[in-house]
Amino acid sequence: MSKQFSAACERNREPILAVLRDVLADCRQVLEIGSGTGQHAVYFGAHLPRLQWQTSDLPCNHASIIAWQQEARLPNVLPPLALDVASTDWPQGPYDAVFSANTCHIMAWQEVEAMFVGIGRVLRPGGLVCIYGPFNEGGRFTSISNAQFDAALKAQAPHMGIRDFDAVNALAARQGLTLLADHAMPANNRLLVWRAGMD
Repeated sequence: MSKQFSAACERNREPILAVLRDVLADCRQVLEIGSGTGQHAVYFGAHLPRLQWQTSDLPCNHASIIAWQQEARLPNVLPPLALDVASTDWPQGPYDAVFSANTCHIMAWQEVEAMFVGIGRVLRPGGLVCIYGPFNEGGRFTSISNAQFDAALKAQAPHMGIRDFDAVNALAARQGLTLLADHAMPANNRLLVWRAGMD
């Protein structure tokens, strides 16, 4: 069956939505990087109908995203674009905001670097970036559960792992992004929000 289900998406969608309602209040066009199963897109799209939510992911994940979209029948949630963050073939934009959940620790670090370069290209001046997931602080895990999660990730694939907040924030700064907020979220996750410069 094409439609995939993520228990993590089900658990974290309400706390994320509570933040996005305010953060994206003045936005219209949002690019989601790594739409995964497609659950977040239809949930946020249903609750934030003024937003045009552009899904994207590697083609291997498109079937599930499309299945969720077809079931939800939301006109503001768009079919997935093929996006490999490491390539230079990104959507044109410009977008008012970029959202990505639980991607930084799955990608190789070089892909995280490439993702921020791409975000810098497609975000409009003054646009917003919202990244959700677990992050280390000062090179240290913020909880025992995050340390265990990191070990499980590395056992699955050596390139995976929880990223350090300072390192990720440095990537954002190189693209002219300024940290606006660092929201503590359930299960030792965070929702980081940056704003692009106006020039």
